[in-house]
Amino acid sequence: MRAVTWQGKRKVSVDTVPDPVLQEPTDAIIKVTSTNICGSDLHLYEVLGPFMDPGDILGHEPMGIVEEVGSEVGDLKVGDRVVIPFQISCGHCWMCDRSLYTQCETTQVREQGSGAALFGYSKLYGQVPGGQAEYLRVPQAQFSHIKVPEGPPDDRFVYLSDVLPTAWQGVAYADVPAGGSLLVLGLGPIGDMATRIAQQKDIGQVIGVDLVPERIARARAHGVEVIDLNEHGDDLLAVVQEMTGGRGADAVLDAVGMEAHGSPAASLVQRMAGLLPDAVARSVFEKAGVDRLAALHTAIDLVRRGGTVSLSGVYGGMADPMPMMSLFDKQIQLRMGQANVKRWVPEILPLLTDADPLGVDSFATHRVPLSEAPHMYEIFQKKTDGAIKIILQP
Repeated sequence: MRAVTWQGKRKVSVDTVPDPVLQEPTDAIIKVTSTNICGSDLHLYEVLGPFMDPGDILGHEPMGIVEEVGSEVGDLKVGDRVVIPFQISCGHCWMCDRSLYTQCETTQVREQGSGAALFGYSKLYGQVPGGQAEYLRVPQAQFSHIKVPEGPPDDRFVYLSDVLPTAWQGVAYADVPAGGSLLVLGLGPIGDMATRIAQQKDIGQVIGVDLVPERIARARAHGVEVIDLNEHGDDLLAVVQEMTGGRGADAVLDAVGMEAHGSPAASLVQRMAGLLPDAVARSVFEKAGVDRLAALHTAIDLVRRGGTVSLSGVYGGMADPMPMMSLFDKQIQLRMGQANVKRWVPEILPLLTDADPLGVDSFATHRVPLSEAPHMYEIFQKKTDGAIKIILQP
């Protein structure tokens, strides 16, 4: 089969690799019909190379048709149309019983001290072959799938793999009081979708912050109040306070993460770590503060006293410096984590109708053959050609 493989920093290729086969009775094989490039894939493309090996298959946002099943996959059957969550979880362990699917005790990557295994996401999360491919082996398939109906195009459902539940959890964790204000830092796929979800809830004011013109225009077209950092980078706090009664936002959702603009020192550390031998670089990431924390520090500045900061953007450093005095003095609640996908699916599905209130049918900016993946990674990383969300079609 053909698959997108990691080959080095800022280098991916589409190669012929062996077809996946059933390995366990709880496995299934799906024929992938659509698979997305995620913003967190860019962390592998740019920053987390020390945890990758050449030839690793990328991708964790696939959907498709079941081609083959093991003997212990429950009611999953050949021909089912399914979306595959980015995390692999069993559905029956202590953590899964509490809907903490990203902490699944059956698939935890204990040798790395990590939570549930993820598709296509490095040694940190199990080095499981990913879904940017023609076929995908799905472990724990008795639970790690979401059945969806025939009929609507893939665009209607493919974001259940990651974007929708990640944005949904981010908004839920923000815990905005009825009629209150939510500020979203970063209007990439997760931030953009979070603003749309917030508009469907009892949130009185939804504010977005970004500096990419296409992202700003897209959010404004959906009725979001947007602050352009190109115009207000130096007076952002004053602008937000003016918009929120002088206090700051009730909650701030950081949808940026480790690769925020700014933080030149951390940017230098990331680049230097990427030049080290992999074993040494992995130690740096695991034991040092390597993230660009500009977005997180901004979130802490912009949230009101007694408010909540919700982190959806991915951070990777084990010893990143935190402004503990500000967090404590402002009495800020901080919530975060990988999305527990199937915890939120029942709440999301009623919005995936022909009325399309979240705009999923037109959410992708690019739909291209799998063969164009290398170019798509490049433009997504460089934020050119209006690339915000990319669907690859094997």
